[in-house]
Amino acid sequence: MKMQTKTILAAALVCALAVTTAFAADAPKMKMMTPIPEEITTPDSVETRLGTLKFFDGTPDKATVAKVYDNLDFQRGVQAFLTGVPGASQVAIRYGIRSFGPDNQTVVLFETLMDSKSLFLTANTESVYAWSWLNLKDGPMVIETPPNVLGVIDDFWFRNVIDFGNAGPDKGKGGKFLMLPPGYKGEIPEGYIVAHCPTFNNLVFWRGFLVNGDPKPAADTIKKTFKVYPLGQDASASKVTFVNGSGKEMNTIHANNFSFYTELNEVVQEEPTSAMDMETLGLYASIGIEKGKPFAPDARMKKILVDAVAVGNATARAILTDPRMKEAFFYPNSAWFTAFIGGSAEYQQNGVRLTDARTMFYYYATINTPAMAVKMVGVGSAYAAAFKDSEGNILDGGKTYRMHLPPNIPAKNFWSFVVYDNQTRSMLQTDAQFPSISSQQADTIVNPDTSVDVYFGPKAPAGKKVNWVQTVPGKGWNVLLRLYGPLEPWFDKTWRPGEFEPVK
Repeated sequence: MKMQTKTILAAALVCALAVTTAFAADAPKMKMMTPIPEEITTPDSVETRLGTLKFFDGTPDKATVAKVYDNLDFQRGVQAFLTGVPGASQVAIRYGIRSFGPDNQTVVLFETLMDSKSLFLTANTESVYAWSWLNLKDGPMVIETPPNVLGVIDDFWFRNVIDFGNAGPDKGKGGKFLMLPPGYKGEIPEGYIVAHCPTFNNLVFWRGFLVNGDPKPAADTIKKTFKVYPLGQDASASKVTFVNGSGKEMNTIHANNFSFYTELNEVVQEEPTSAMDMETLGLYASIGIEKGKPFAPDARMKKILVDAVAVGNATARAILTDPRMKEAFFYPNSAWFTAFIGGSAEYQQNGVRLTDARTMFYYYATINTPAMAVKMVGVGSAYAAAFKDSEGNILDGGKTYRMHLPPNIPAKNFWSFVVYDNQTRSMLQTDAQFPSISSQQADTIVNPDTSVDVYFGPKAPAGKKVNWVQTVPGKGWNVLLRLYGPLEPWFDKTWRPGEFEPVK
């Protein structure tokens, strides 16, 4: 046994000496020289995806230094895109709201529902949407919320601050919410539901519900009850103006070119560094986006960032349309997937941030609330997205597809399909005002066994126009299936929707 050990050690020594000799053939043998492991050294020439990298005894030459720094800046630019989408998306939403009026005073209310003229990420055609922008730069503000809504307040980095309405602490009755700005140290009076906001800028969003298919009761209640005013004053100080957004053109989608970085810079400049972790802010600073400093990349850096945002955008679209996260899919060999991977609105699982899951959600959708991610039987809504047909091909606006919903659709309230444009991730613009179909529509045909067949294509198949949603030749599209008041068969997967079957 001892002889074997000695033999092994001797062989290892010979190998180590061979490594030393290989990397220092011309070097004199010095008294303190020891064997150097190969894995800690760098050859004089290395072939990589960047091309040939050259070194003199471990030191990169000038050309290699330039290559790797360009690559480092490019990598950081891509990661800044993938991690910065939530903030840039909020900036775009704020632009949209501000186009109708100032912060703290404007509510864009879709009194007769939202249609495809408005560019919003995966909005629906069944809710009475309301959007408002809350700015706490001048101090705490009070928000009086309407009853029977699903409401959310998200900060400027698109993180949930608090919910209100049916899933909030007011339990759907409406309430007075005291919104405190970052670093607030004043007294906090009683009688309010208190929320500490990490950022000064915050999105206030909520959905009202149709009453017998009519949006007017919800819209009227919202206009009567929603108020915003400074702490220390009363509701009479509210200056809120309601703007009817129905049928109006507006854009709330972040940029996918160099302008993306200027959007991201707005969030960094306007908010305290305490609102985001040092690692992420360090990433943004490494490409020139740093609080208190102008974002002014030189020609070299701008060229790199133009390339980086193109690759970042392509990466986000790949993550969304062709996810490689197995847990994203509801069923084997199916196109249906969830945007809430891990069941968390913070996109974490077992203490780990699911970065691709976060990118997928924010590139596709908006509004961050735990109420959308957790299982709530008979309450709220469930979502399933699809970009591909039963043969694994991207849904094509020039083709016709049949979608079968089996009997006993597990929706306590109603179900719906809304079709979206792959480019904008907003409602597909067709001849129809609403590119959707739902069980709320009185003429939707239900089969005798309670199953439903829906058709999607550029022209309605003969005799199927009532249950048909129009698509556009030459355009790709995707769909969200929503179940309002989802029931247990949805969660335990004993019921599943069909796949998109091409009609030959």
